Amino acid sequence: MPELPEVETIVNDLKLKVLGRTFIDLWTDADGLIKRPKKFSDFKKGVAGEKIQSVRRRGKNIVFELSGGKAMLIHQKMTGHLLLGKWSKAAQGWKPEVFGPIADDPMNRFLHLIFWLDDGSMLALSDMRKFAKAELWGAKDLRESQETDLGPEPLEPEFSFEKFKDRLKDKKGKIKQVLMDQEAIAGIGNIYSDEILFQAKVAPFRSVSSLSDEELKEIYKAAKEILKKAIKARGASVSDFRDLQGEKGGFQKLAKVYRREGEKCPECSAIIKREKMGGRSAHFCPNCQI
Repeated sequence: MPELPEVETIVNDLKLKVLGRTFIDLWTDADGLIKRPKKFSDFKKGVAGEKIQSVRRRGKNIVFELSGGKAMLIHQKMTGHLLLGKWSKAAQGWKPEVFGPIADDPMNRFLHLIFWLDDGSMLALSDMRKFAKAELWGAKDLRESQETDLGPEPLEPEFSFEKFKDRLKDKKGKIKQVLMDQEAIAGIGNIYSDEILFQAKVAPFRSVSSLSDEELKEIYKAAKEILKKAIKARGASVSDFRDLQGEKGGFQKLAKVYRREGEKCPECSAIIKREKMGGRSAHFCPNCQI
């Protein structure tokens, strides 16, 4: 699932490409992607004709602030990513009209939601498994809902160590699971929780209550450093993620433990392990992380 760095990469590109553009028309072949309102026809009616005034990220969500006091939310979920280009309808789906990664990479061919913009370009959601969602809100209602449902943003200047510690103080779970809890802290998932804990030298199975202030400070510092490094690398494409141009991110080449099971730890040469944790996997060095 795209995490904070992948979503930030998409949002940064969207800010450069679509601000001020107006949605002209919409198409889908997967009505189930539309969660609010329930009917695609109502969603289409509410979005068409509205101008994109700003684009922002909240947690793992992409939010388009629209004219008319509206906001459109897109969550890419497990296998979804937004693409900007031009396509023409063909017998077997949508055919890209330009050469490049969008046309060459097979992960970019699963178009299930398309927006036509007033400059002739098209914004498309490619989602192999169709788990993504799109919602139309009143802008004020969405902001209020997100402040209730999501924790603070870890890269915001006001996210101090004291605030970080306060978010964790009543948590009883294991540190990796708590870092991925979107109500505790927004945006961190499986990839970056592994990398953060490796840099902090803390085992993913440690209970939050067992961590010292020094260990918490290392996790806090690592979270900011790893997320910034991943944004600079334009996210991680360990499976499905592609950027707005259909290209892979680069952080997977920099990952030190995530999906490195059986390889040597880059710090001590011990063998990296992978263990199940609540339906997810934790990758870690059994020697470095205590």
